[in-house]
Amino acid sequence: MTFTARSWLAPARPEFPGTIEDPAERRAIKLELLIVFGITLGLSGVRSLLSLVDSLLQPTPLAQQQVQLNVPQAAASLIDLLKQLLSAAQLVGWGALGLYFLWRAGVKLAQVGLDRRTPGRDALLTLALAALIGIPGLALYFISYHLGFSLAVQPSTLNDTWWRPITLTLSAFGNAFAEEVLVVGYLLTRLRQLGVRENNAVFGAAVLRGSYHLYQGFGGFVGNLVMGLVFGRLWQKTNRLWPLVAAHTLFDFVSFVGYSLLKGHVSWLP
Repeated sequence: MTFTARSWLAPARPEFPGTIEDPAERRAIKLELLIVFGITLGLSGVRSLLSLVDSLLQPTPLAQQQVQLNVPQAAASLIDLLKQLLSAAQLVGWGALGLYFLWRAGVKLAQVGLDRRTPGRDALLTLALAALIGIPGLALYFISYHLGFSLAVQPSTLNDTWWRPITLTLSAFGNAFAEEVLVVGYLLTRLRQLGVRENNAVFGAAVLRGSYHLYQGFGGFVGNLVMGLVFGRLWQKTNRLWPLVAAHTLFDFVSFVGYSLLKGHVSWLP
């Protein structure tokens, strides 16, 4: 594997998966993409855009508006717990849907990087990615927020219950699994089968990733666009998906659980 500047900026297309030439199969893949993203993250992107437009139409500046991520879903604690678990399960189901369609097309999990061939290397890559994306991403959010380009994001407003850390951890994994499987492993594989160039594919996937974070403001879009470019290109070069899922889970976990523990104890949190 060659790691030169040219190979990262203009990577060669791998032999697998091959480009599908049959017109009927190509139409089927395009329809499949519309359906999958029309009921998952693509729909979330449209809703997020509308949410941002609604926020911009308000007389209150963006930085004085709030958006909550993990919120109570029921008054009764047990019902709330069950609904939180169902929300996490739904996200995992979204990712599983993409994997199912790839499996039906003859693509194995190992061929998109969901295997245990290199656990040590994957662990190191996970930590490196978490630091590379998590720390600058947090800094970008605070800069954007203080400049008035982002809403005040509250990662969790869940009540202080015994199960809060559990559901927040599962929510972090669910978000990571759904996003990395669908936007990286599934989408980029399908775009390769359609013959889309690597750079065009990774940019399109990154824009999609940014779109469903627009509800947070412009900082959320830019930060996730950059994250999408880095994660997408890394997958194209290494074909490892688990490190992306693990790194995403890690910095969502830190955001969700860290916020719930620090809220009310420090003055710099929104």
